[in-house]
Amino acid sequence: MNEVLDIYRQFMIDEKIDFLLVNSTNQFLVEYNSLNENSRYHLTGFTGSTGDALVSMSGIFLFVDGRYHIQADLEADKTSVTVVKLQTGQRFFDEMLKKIPKDAVLGLFSKKNSQADVDLMQKHVKIKLLKSDPLDVLKPQKSNQVEYLDIKLTGLSSDDKIKKIKVMPDEAYVITNLEEVSYLFNMRDYSMPYSSKIQAKAIILDDRALLFEADKLDEFENFIKTSNKKFYTDKSSINAYDYSLLKDRTVKPSPLKLMKSIKTDAEILHYKEAFNKTDKVIRAVRDYIEQFDNISEFDIARKLEEEFLQNGAKGLSFNSIVAKDKNSALAHYSKSSPDEIIKDGSLILIDCGAYFEGGLATDITRVFVKGAPNKLQKKVYTTVLRAFLHAYNTNPVCSGFDIDFDIRNFFKENSIDGFVFNHGLGHGIGINVHEAPPALNQSDAAKVLLKDNMCFTIEPGLYNQNHFGVRLENSCYMQNGTIHSFVHMPYEQKLIDYSLMNDTEKQWLEEFGVI
Repeated sequence: MNEVLDIYRQFMIDEKIDFLLVNSTNQFLVEYNSLNENSRYHLTGFTGSTGDALVSMSGIFLFVDGRYHIQADLEADKTSVTVVKLQTGQRFFDEMLKKIPKDAVLGLFSKKNSQADVDLMQKHVKIKLLKSDPLDVLKPQKSNQVEYLDIKLTGLSSDDKIKKIKVMPDEAYVITNLEEVSYLFNMRDYSMPYSSKIQAKAIILDDRALLFEADKLDEFENFIKTSNKKFYTDKSSINAYDYSLLKDRTVKPSPLKLMKSIKTDAEILHYKEAFNKTDKVIRAVRDYIEQFDNISEFDIARKLEEEFLQNGAKGLSFNSIVAKDKNSALAHYSKSSPDEIIKDGSLILIDCGAYFEGGLATDITRVFVKGAPNKLQKKVYTTVLRAFLHAYNTNPVCSGFDIDFDIRNFFKENSIDGFVFNHGLGHGIGINVHEAPPALNQSDAAKVLLKDNMCFTIEPGLYNQNHFGVRLENSCYMQNGTIHSFVHMPYEQKLIDYSLMNDTEKQWLEEFGVI
């Protein structure tokens, strides 16, 4: 890590900047960037999917949200890294700016920060945009594994989608979000881990859309530089470098953001089939845990992947979380260690998902106990289950913000000493396992009303790093103003303390059954 820090500090001297923001993402602003291309990982040692680092001449600040508080403490290089633990409601940029003196200069990699983020920071600190990251050595390559989806899986052809977007002859939309490009062209690529997205950018004209795959990005730049079009773009999804190429530019929300979030009936049907297979996988793994002794987290994770592939999965939608006992308190624990052996009384949290032929991510979390659970395990499990049932049966005319707020109040009213709920209640799902809209958290983006055929997770949890964590997650969809569950994997009879549940909650539970 010290060698990487030396590289960055020399770079800062050469560029005459006081602070440098080192990102976890790449030029496509993806959430799940490979560790090989993740500069923040090389700098800090932290493997989480999100969280950026601020470098000064005296140290490194690593900013992580509640999902990663414990993991960052365990992984980050303690000799040089200070972990800044963001609490619910705290924004990364606000906390980062507190570390930067008023007259200091902050360096930003223009290809790894959205224009919206750059605009936000420019209001508060002096910015210098940097064209390249000295750690970047790899260029994106065109994939030879692109698959074209049948309309039976998408419900709309690519031409149908293009026709829905109203563009005048002198205008063009610039689309650089990989989920949106993959959605628009009905194309998928499973060659990268935990992804079904193609690596490409697009320009939508009045009569067609142009696709520029990863080895043709120079042509993308040349088209923009030589065109006399008025370009529309979404500052939240375009990086600052690409934005700087646009001449006569008009900021406008991407027309694909909402379009892809409201699934077609064909996509809902495919999702039902995909989650039926996902239920089978998690049930098989539950049986594996019950039937075999001396198995490890690693063994369970391997069994998960084997079962997904046997049920037709193209690949996993994220790195499966298999966490026992104290490890389950790490919301995004991903080590799955062969040294962590399941014993009698061990609590095991499993959070997993996969891509099937339609290229939409599934996502489910269940918690099991080997043998007989103890009283505390039952109390925490039942409280989280009750929270899920209340969220699932909420007033249908609402936003994700409202549901998340209500569940936070539920946990306050049913608090368990030492256990905290430290992440959002849920997220949208689609081509990426985390998609927005919709969102179920306390962000402004979550204040939009949920709409029919939007797909999202509901995943309350309680965590105590000295004991364990419980999270129960169902992926759901809205239809006719009512929330429905894609997931039908039952809950654990032996972990439910019915004395903590009222009659209404017991009635709600009947939809999901118990094992």
